[in-house]
Amino acid sequence: MGDIFKALADPTRRKILDELTDRNGQTLFEICSRLAMKHQLASSRQAISQHLDLLEGAGLIETRREGRFKFHYINAEPLERIADRWRRRTDEETS
Repeated sequence: MGDIFKALADPTRRKILDELTDRNGQTLFEICSRLAMKHQLASSRQAISQHLDLLEGAGLIETRREGRFKFHYINAEPLERIADRWRRRTDEETS
């Protein structure tokens, strides 16, 4: 769970997740373009790639290769597990 919080701590990674929420299944080039256009983020492709690797390691995104392209997809399941953790505790307290 610590990896998830670490991944979410960085504003650039949160913007990447926002972009994948808006349009899932993007390549690195598409993500970089959208971040530059919508958020004026001028990060290098290498920097964004490192952010994507960290998000993938935390389980927040999944990737799929098609030929020479690698597509990135958001995976909200780890976030749901975190929310469920506190929802269960709240439900137990109100019972």
